[in-house]
Amino acid sequence: MSRNGTARDGCSSSNSTSDQTPLSVKDSVISMSVGMLSNMLALLILARAYRRFRLKTRASFLLFASGLVTTNFLGHFINGSLAVYVYSVDMDWGALVHRRLLCDFFGASMVFFGLSPLLLGSAMAAERCFGVTRPLFHSAALTSRHTKKLVGLVWLLAAFVALLPVLTHRSYHVQSSQSWCFFRQEGTQHWLDVLLPLLFSGLGLLSLSVSILCNAVTGLTLLRSKLHSTGSCKRTTQHLEMICQVLAIMLVSCVCWAPFLVTVTIQTTQLQGRPCYGQMLLVVRMAACNQILDPWVYILLRRAVVKKLFLVTRGCCGLKSLYKWNCSTLKGSMRARNFPPSGTYCGRLETGSLPMTPIKPVPCT
Repeated sequence: MSRNGTARDGCSSSNSTSDQTPLSVKDSVISMSVGMLSNMLALLILARAYRRFRLKTRASFLLFASGLVTTNFLGHFINGSLAVYVYSVDMDWGALVHRRLLCDFFGASMVFFGLSPLLLGSAMAAERCFGVTRPLFHSAALTSRHTKKLVGLVWLLAAFVALLPVLTHRSYHVQSSQSWCFFRQEGTQHWLDVLLPLLFSGLGLLSLSVSILCNAVTGLTLLRSKLHSTGSCKRTTQHLEMICQVLAIMLVSCVCWAPFLVTVTIQTTQLQGRPCYGQMLLVVRMAACNQILDPWVYILLRRAVVKKLFLVTRGCCGLKSLYKWNCSTLKGSMRARNFPPSGTYCGRLETGSLPMTPIKPVPCT
């Protein structure tokens, strides 16, 4: 396999010269560092929130989110370290003693840490859908113990798909850019060479479809509930906060992962022509951005942050009908308006002493 695969197939005019290697190492180190720090910050926020809501229905959502952020953190650390190591040897796989083992581990890590966030994102959307549409079933079935088991099953499914090429002796292959390993994309010799990448892309696209469907059902249910004025304000704000986070995760996943999954499907099923490695490398980098953007969803789309944004927007635009997030303040002001005037209240106290107590009412002044 030629080292300059992108130029050889005509998909990209850029050449992979040795002058670009230090820049690639620098990009990998920066991406790994930013991703790890972002996910660590998001994990601290989620852990703090879980200690507050561990006995409530929100705990299951926080467990799914913590599993997603932990997966992204490990993905940045493991895949980033492997990429830096490959660049450090000038992408010369022939000089590596255990290149087959390293390539299999690299490819399995790419598949596992790519499929796990997609599956966890769809599980979070389904969890919120049940929490809004079937709250009794949600509180009974999705306890913290059951949620931890579901997160473990998601990881097991992703690990099984990632290990299938190794178990079926259809090992991962070094891609034409020589910087990463993935399924065989050229010169398929067996039906498994077509099935395995299609299984990966099919599960990824199915996860995105489930997220879109569940979020649509949840949004319509919340809208109908709002129109009929059902449910408490506190529960509604909690649902809205989590729904905003799930929607943001879905949008980020669709933008980052859909091009890569569609490209894998097209290049695997095409009968003629050579794979476009320049395009493949571009969509891989887009998919890697998903693990950097996901933690910022929990950092920025918290209730306190969104409330401040609403207040700033209302102050700038002069809007008076924006949604009020601080429900306790709203309820307190409603109770204050329902109290009788102070004079009337004191007048009633003057009619006699409080029952069963020697306390006398204080005269009004």
